[in-house]
Amino acid sequence: MHSLFITATNTNIGKTHTTLKLIEAFASKGYSVGVYKPIETGVTHMAPDATILLEVCQKVNENFKNLKPLDITAYTFALPAAPFCADTEQIISIEKIIEKYHTLSKLCDILLIEGAGGLYVPVTRDFHMIDLIKTLQSKTLLVTPSRLGCINDTLLSIEALKTGGIDFEWCVNIYEDKEAFKKVTQPYYDALFPQWWDIEKGLLKFVSRSTL
Repeated sequence: MHSLFITATNTNIGKTHTTLKLIEAFASKGYSVGVYKPIETGVTHMAPDATILLEVCQKVNENFKNLKPLDITAYTFALPAAPFCADTEQIISIEKIIEKYHTLSKLCDILLIEGAGGLYVPVTRDFHMIDLIKTLQSKTLLVTPSRLGCINDTLLSIEALKTGGIDFEWCVNIYEDKEAFKKVTQPYYDALFPQWWDIEKGLLKFVSRSTL
C-alpha cells in the first residue's frame, strides 16, 4: 500500500476538490483507492468533507462500501479552527490517528490522506500537520491557490517541505482571480518552475507518472 498526503498553503484552498479528482484519476488507472480525513473541524451534525470523500470513494472501492464518514476520520470537532484549538478537551492522540491510518491502508492500494489547513497547523501543542506527514512517511501533494499573494505562501510551504526532507510535488488550484493570475503570478512560476501544473490540466499526468 502507498499513501499520498494532500496538503495546502492554507485552508479553503481546494484540498477536498483535489482529493476527489485524485480518487477518480487513480481509479481510472486501475488502482484500488482509499481515503482518510484524519481530523475535520467545523463539524456539527456530520463531517461534510469526510462525507463527500467517502461517497466518491465508495463508487470505486468495494472495501469502503460499508463504512460511514466517521470511519474515515480519527477526530471531528465543532469549532471551525486549528485542531489544537478545536480540541477544547485535549483528547487528540497521535497514536489513534496512526492506528486508523493502518486500518484503512489495508483496504486499498493507495490511501489518499487529506490534511487540515496548511503544513504548520497545530494538531497538538507540539505536533503540526507537517509532523504527521513525516510520521506517516507519505509522499505529499501541495495545493496552492491562484489569488494575489500566493507566491509567498507557495514558496514558504515548498521550503518547509524541502527542509523536512519530504518527497512532494505541488500544483495550483486556479479558482480565484483566474484572469489576474496570468499576469500577476504565472510569469514568476513560468520563470522559476517551468514544470508547474494546475489541477484541471495536469492531474492525470501526475497520476500517470506517479511512483507512490
